[in-house]
Amino acid sequence: MKRISFVTLVVSWFHLFALKSLILDAETPDFLVLSEQYRRFGADLRPERWMHGLGTTGGYDPYGELKALTGAPLDREALHREHRERYLALCEQQPLQPGVRGLITAAHARGIRLAVASSASREWVEGWLEQHALRPVFACVRTRSDGLCVKPAPDLFLSAAACLDAAPESCVVLEDSPNGMRAAAAAGMRCCAGGAPRHAPSPASRVASPFTGRPSGRNPSRSAGG
Repeated sequence: MKRISFVTLVVSWFHLFALKSLILDAETPDFLVLSEQYRRFGADLRPERWMHGLGTTGGYDPYGELKALTGAPLDREALHREHRERYLALCEQQPLQPGVRGLITAAHARGIRLAVASSASREWVEGWLEQHALRPVFACVRTRSDGLCVKPAPDLFLSAAACLDAAPESCVVLEDSPNGMRAAAAAGMRCCAGGAPRHAPSPASRVASPFTGRPSGRNPSRSAGG
């Protein structure tokens, strides 16, 4: 059967993007750094637990879990500080996800209005979009800094749709996290799943990538959000 490109399917719709993992893989660095910290205490980070924090805030307490697993006294502030420094350094090295720039550019050229809806802070989202020269193509950016409930609540997506002056049912959400997919469903929007973190297979990992049209091919060892 002839493959139809994703962009062709949505030429009359509106795109809503998640940022972390979908545009830039900022989840794999998180998993790698936490895994390194866990191993120092003789424990393994449980992917099926870690995934609860993807695409939202406050969904998972990695250091609470580490303490429960090991019983070891933890300096949470030092661990957080170490994690932040190492995590940001790894994120700086991350390229855009394969096919992202081409899809965004093609959609923008066809007059499809684009928005980002992320559970992260505005500073985080705007910073990465500016760094990769993508901010000008997005008509709207909605984040938790706007005082909206984060995913899996639908508020971020609904606010972005309102900003685009689009009915929810006319929007297509590109998502990578279960929390984001739940939010899209709750908002009454179509959702295309893809872009799972490389070290974190998710329900999206066996779905065709919305950017390349090919299966993601990532190793399903665990799961995967912004």
